[in-house]
Amino acid sequence: MPIDATKPYDDQNIFAKILRDEIPSSRVYEDEWAIAFHDINAQAPIHILVIPRGPYVSWDDFSEKGSAEEIAGFVRAVGHVARDAGLVPRGYRLLANTGRQAGQEVPHLHVHLFAGQPLGPMLVQR
Repeated sequence: MPIDATKPYDDQNIFAKILRDEIPSSRVYEDEWAIAFHDINAQAPIHILVIPRGPYVSWDDFSEKGSAEEIAGFVRAVGHVARDAGLVPRGYRLLANTGRQAGQEVPHLHVHLFAGQPLGPMLVQR
């Protein structure tokens, strides 16, 4: 169910629990700024989620409240994950949903990396 990205951070969301190791994940990367793991509901042959360690609801929240160091560290982590997974040569899609109309389901900023097959153009239903 899509969430309201303008609400305060909920530290009981699933990604907060993954960060605290209360819920297991198949981690592929972690550093002081982010962790990355395989999505359990993969939408492509390769579907990796990258989340910042800080308590940010959405990309908007992060870009407003994150420090320059956190933002740079997170963006670099996303690139590191893509390179380590070998996604760059064939290509990948990077997606961050923000809010209800975009379909954001977890109130913690997360970036999806999709790859492993031709993904085609993004289509918007009208």
